[in-house]
Amino acid sequence: MKFRVERDVLADAVAWAARSLPVRPSVPVLAGLLIEATDDGLVLSSFDYETSARATLSAQVSDEGRALVSGRLLADICRSLPAKPVDMVLDGARVSLTCGSARFSLQTMPVEDYPSLPDMPAATGTVDAEGFAHAVAQAVTAAGRDDMLPVLTGVRIEIDGDTISLLATDRFRLSHRELAWHPRTPDESAAALVPARVLGDTAKSLTAGGEVTIALATTGTGEGIIGFEGQAPGGVRRTTTRLLDGEFPKVRSLFPSEHQTTAVVDKAALVESVKRVALVAERNTAIQLAFSDGVLTLDAGSGDEAQASESIEATIEGEDITTGFNPQFLLDGLTAIDQPVVELAFTQASKPVVVSGRGDDQDDPSFRYLLMPRRLLS
Repeated sequence: MKFRVERDVLADAVAWAARSLPVRPSVPVLAGLLIEATDDGLVLSSFDYETSARATLSAQVSDEGRALVSGRLLADICRSLPAKPVDMVLDGARVSLTCGSARFSLQTMPVEDYPSLPDMPAATGTVDAEGFAHAVAQAVTAAGRDDMLPVLTGVRIEIDGDTISLLATDRFRLSHRELAWHPRTPDESAAALVPARVLGDTAKSLTAGGEVTIALATTGTGEGIIGFEGQAPGGVRRTTTRLLDGEFPKVRSLFPSEHQTTAVVDKAALVESVKRVALVAERNTAIQLAFSDGVLTLDAGSGDEAQASESIEATIEGEDITTGFNPQFLLDGLTAIDQPVVELAFTQASKPVVVSGRGDDQDDPSFRYLLMPRRLLS
């Protein structure tokens, strides 16, 4: 194996392929990054039996071959290299890497022990790369991070014809994002529960091209695999991951069909106000929001502790209402909204609020964020 490749192209692809390497691999070879040099270019792969990553990039290949080296070490080395072409050569049980005057020699792992990467399923459809990355970034806002509840660490992808819905919840909040796409068949229908971290990282990394191909294969018993493929700097990247097993809660019904009170507020003003008032809020305590007479008043702190209060303008329709929320969860939802104006819709103080954006067309139903209230300290 012998090839030359541009430093930036290699460093970016190695960092991407190595990002999902396990910290404590079940077998040593899973900490490795597989390097394959062929007449078609260079292929870098990683796999932990759950998620696979495969980056294809252009390189000047002199001799074909394969080698398996420590992925994290190679990523650290590539990140530190000078801006010059990189030469790599397999010599016996070691790989030599040369970039300018910098030289490294890496021990290889037994490539024959490395597992075969899963095949990409048949394409289910394609979606705009930038739009998909943005929609996923909004959806994962509400995904759980507690590995003790693995079902809630996923994003449920629902495909219905030419629409994709993304749903995520950690029991305290819920995000719902819809976007259009191009299905393989007009009546395409499917659902999958994808690990949020993998989905977020993958969507963000495939924005160099115009479209991302989504390939979904399910067995109907909770098992299955989903693949994503698209352009990235220097070549094509492909990720596959096993679907999460378990039944995602039926959360769509949590969005109420009617509201007793709605408030329309400038998003930037509300974000800054929440940040300031939350400075005095004790850990895990709520900040109070009171809507009345065209004014939203935010309060935090109580008793002998530090206190804060601030008021901003709001267009309020319906009954006055006072409620409280986790300030960070509220900020997460607000910052995920694109529009400069947001609407907060309530049924009653003890029920969740639905936060959405308001634009020139008055509303944008493509992203909704539902947040459970928190008990206010007396």
